[in-house]
Amino acid sequence: MSVIYLVRHGQASFGSADYDVLSELGHRQAALVGAELRARGVRIDLAVSGALRRQRETAAAALAAFAAEGWPGEIETDSRWNEYDQDWLINRLADVGGVPTVAATVPPSRGVSSRTFQGLLDVSLAEWIARPETGPGSFTAFSDAVGDALDGLVRRLGSGGTAVVFSSAGPIAAVCSRLLGMRADGVVSLNRVMINASVTKIVAGRSGTSLISVNEHSHIDTAGREFLSYR
Repeated sequence: MSVIYLVRHGQASFGSADYDVLSELGHRQAALVGAELRARGVRIDLAVSGALRRQRETAAAALAAFAAEGWPGEIETDSRWNEYDQDWLINRLADVGGVPTVAATVPPSRGVSSRTFQGLLDVSLAEWIARPETGPGSFTAFSDAVGDALDGLVRRLGSGGTAVVFSSAGPIAAVCSRLLGMRADGVVSLNRVMINASVTKIVAGRSGTSLISVNEHSHIDTAGREFLSYR
């Protein structure tokens, strides 16, 4: 049986000029999840990260904490684990009461509160998932790409291997959706509550690929409430 741990990136820089950078808290959260994997006695055969900077920075910080003498292996990059473009979704899809919520020229992740942004994202994400399109830019294509990435890992690991993937809330929610047969509103709900530096565990064996746990964050709770964040 192989095991795959999906790790959400640490806190990024919401509201700043460049969201795709870990905050100071994000770096600390990444170190916490690396220490947690080490404490569990996880043996990592394969480490993979999405191509986004916040994902790669999380991978580097987590694996540095995981291996006391430095991570000796390669961290592969696979863009199929990238997050969807949140600003793109809100600017092009969110519509409340028939009036566009945000001007297309203004990145929604700048200039609004985290709570307001989350509300806009929920509406946009639900509409995106509900649309029947299957081509590039569709949720179906996004979900299929993540599913293909997961299936590829399962094949590579074979029997008894372990991989850790550093990704984001969207891809992780998409994987959970596939494995549990969740409806669109379930994907939105899971995406909303995914905690930074949380762990989702998947196992694969003769009976198929199964979801064992979602959004584990006891390592965050143990460190203190100040380490808990969703965005």
